[in-house]
Amino acid sequence: MMKSTIHWVASAGMALTAETGSGHLLNMDGAPEGGGRNLAARPMEVLLSGAGGCTTYDVVLILKKSNQQVTQCEVRCEAERAETDPKIFTKIHFHFVLTGRALKEHLVAHAVKVSQEKYCSASIMLSQVAQITHSYEVHEAP
Repeated sequence: MMKSTIHWVASAGMALTAETGSGHLLNMDGAPEGGGRNLAARPMEVLLSGAGGCTTYDVVLILKKSNQQVTQCEVRCEAERAETDPKIFTKIHFHFVLTGRALKEHLVAHAVKVSQEKYCSASIMLSQVAQITHSYEVHEAP
């Protein structure tokens, strides 16, 4: 079972700290118009970043297992939210920028696809409420 404990830091407006079950700390804050001080990422940004991190992990691991020489992987995440409460994500796009030596494009496409459809629990869970799309580009390492 995964756990995380969230603490509101009352002396800092709407700042929050989370201690994960693995013993790591994460800071979050609200927007100034909601009483926050803009000191850290918003909780929904953390959610989007977590999904991006989950799929990045999958894609890199899948490519390494396919003997691909990945040297860099960046995923640019963009999300649209509903205009009214609850302002859930309605659309999410993941754009992968992969750099490596002689990366085979069909293996990159496969890694991105199976991450989104089979392995990335975060984006698969979010796909229940949001339209998830993805794209990628491949660059040769210098």
